[in-house]
Amino acid sequence: MGPFQLTAEFGTWISYLVPLLIGMGFGAALEMSGFGDSRKLAAQFYFKDITVLRVMFTAIVVASLLIGLSSAIGLIDFDALFVNPTYLAPQIVGGVIMGIGFIIGGFCPGTSLVAASTFKIDGLFFVLGATFGIFLFGETVSSFEGFYNSTFLGRFTLPELFGVDAGIVLIGVVFMALFMFLGGEMLEDVFGKKVPADKLRFYPKKPMAWAFGGILITIAFVTAFVGQPDAKRLWELKAAELGPKMADRSVYVHPMEVAELTQNTGVYVKILDLRPQYHYNLFYLRNSVNVTMDQLEDPDYIKSLKALPANTVIFTVSTDDEVAAIGWQMLVAQGVPNVYIIEGGVNNWMSIFTPPPCLAYPKKGERKAEEPAFVFHRAVGDCCNTAYPEIRHKEKPTDCHLESFSQDAAAHSEAGEKKPEAPIVKFERKVKLERKAAVQGGCS
Repeated sequence: MGPFQLTAEFGTWISYLVPLLIGMGFGAALEMSGFGDSRKLAAQFYFKDITVLRVMFTAIVVASLLIGLSSAIGLIDFDALFVNPTYLAPQIVGGVIMGIGFIIGGFCPGTSLVAASTFKIDGLFFVLGATFGIFLFGETVSSFEGFYNSTFLGRFTLPELFGVDAGIVLIGVVFMALFMFLGGEMLEDVFGKKVPADKLRFYPKKPMAWAFGGILITIAFVTAFVGQPDAKRLWELKAAELGPKMADRSVYVHPMEVAELTQNTGVYVKILDLRPQYHYNLFYLRNSVNVTMDQLEDPDYIKSLKALPANTVIFTVSTDDEVAAIGWQMLVAQGVPNVYIIEGGVNNWMSIFTPPPCLAYPKKGERKAEEPAFVFHRAVGDCCNTAYPEIRHKEKPTDCHLESFSQDAAAHSEAGEKKPEAPIVKFERKVKLERKAAVQGGCS
């Protein structure tokens, strides 16, 4: 499933060669389309030559459709692609400035390099000016850094804005592009070719244009019909790649390692508790949050998890670890990084960090999967040492928090004053922080 990590999968030389070939093809296409001629580029703003509009809109629409369709049928993981983060206000201002510069200079940064590569004088001077502008920006950005980083929306796309499937947005984009093609041709006829109004045609002139438009519309509707994959379908698509991690249990982390990480100031630990709320209210790990499976399919919630700092480790936990494993599948399938499962769930946790008998006792007899192994006398939440072993995870829990001082509690507290060391537990450390870089590309 794409995109491919070229260096990891094919080696260093291939990772150099592929971008080089793509860049050569892209540059050649721009030059053949006339993007190295500032007169042709500027003419679009006067509606005299819309070649630039045709080429760029065609590229945008075709790329959008291929990405959308590939994502819908599982050929590519859209979450692994880089999408420029949105800083709304500064990007609007930057767009206005760039537009003014485009009209005056006749180039955008990318097309100026195309012109400079063929030694056009205006292109060379534009590149020099752009380089000097970059230098000035770097020297002065600190004076308006607040505005430069304002109105941050993160990775924000049109489907998220409108709350619809990407295929619906693609249908709108295709019809908008076709309208722009037709409208642009009419404007070119009026302002460039001086065609009289009574001879204008309000439909495409060439049969190929009809065929091309029909293909675009068909692909857009197919993409919308198939729809973007949800968490369950994403896991089915990625099971061959991610499934072995569950089979060899490399993502099942021992509770003692979790306890150590919670006291590591260089790591931010987030625990997602997938148990029913009434089990969670009886006892839960300190700083854990109770979430449902529905939340793990909520795009906004997934987005919030992806926005966590790069040093974040996310753990899923349930009563045992069967439900937690399903939660892990849903998270990693949607591209959430650094997700692990607490091995054995809360039951295993409590067998290692055993609560005092005044709070809970082991359940006797056989029990079903995901059934609590301990019976609590009352709801304790996280008000016992078992819930926060990051404070002293090598000592036996001694905190009873009882309103009435029973004989058993007195004996337990007396023993607790000696603070006996817990048995040493041997385990394999498995957490490895990984920062998954999204594949990115394109021109400015």
